[in-house]
Amino acid sequence: MTAPASAASAASAASAASAAKIAAIRTYFERLTASDMAGVLALFAPGATVTSPYLGTLPATAFFASLDQASAQNRLTVFDVLLGETGDSGAAHFEYDWTLASGDRIVFEGVDYFRFAAAADADVGDAAGETHFTSLSIFYDTHPAREQVGDKYQRA
Repeated sequence: MTAPASAASAASAASAASAAKIAAIRTYFERLTASDMAGVLALFAPGATVTSPYLGTLPATAFFASLDQASAQNRLTVFDVLLGETGDSGAAHFEYDWTLASGDRIVFEGVDYFRFAAAADADVGDAAGETHFTSLSIFYDTHPAREQVGDKYQRA
């Protein structure tokens, strides 16, 4: 027995939406690795925020400007991408091999937790159908980094 056409169509739409969200998360890491901050910011909805262990909660534009200023090179390896049960969130487990502007290098694993714009929200995608993030929360153990290089955002 086959599923009714409407159920199959709904499942196909949900699968496409999930694939687009996974692709958006992977694209975020690709652009961050390329130090393409304009491309990274294009993935975020207007008014999106980023919460990080070092800087707290900031507008995405301010966070990525600080990250760009603090960085010489970003190399990120994604181990896994997971979507939340309701489809409005996703997470990625990654390794960040980060060379700071000072020349110091930090390597750590973390998890980025993304919230997606609602499907009914005008900010959900651009003309190309790109999925946008409304928030990003970054989780990693800051102790090893602070032990190695101190507060990397501290200004002289």
